[in-house]
Amino acid sequence: MFVIAGVVLGVLYGGWTAKRRGGKRADIAQYAAVYAIFFGLIGLFVTLILDRLLLG
Repeated sequence: MFVIAGVVLGVLYGGWTAKRRGGKRADIAQYAAVYAIFFGLIGLFVTLILDRLLLG
């Protein structure tokens, strides 16, 4: 669940960041993809940590 939320937030934040910096469509897509991967990885680690702590 955290991974999906991270990917969605990453796409939104990356697209917003590129658009704010005046990027074209390709720039917006690249930023969205990179931030989605990054936030998805953070969500994955949060999921793994919580799984280890709660189900230990």
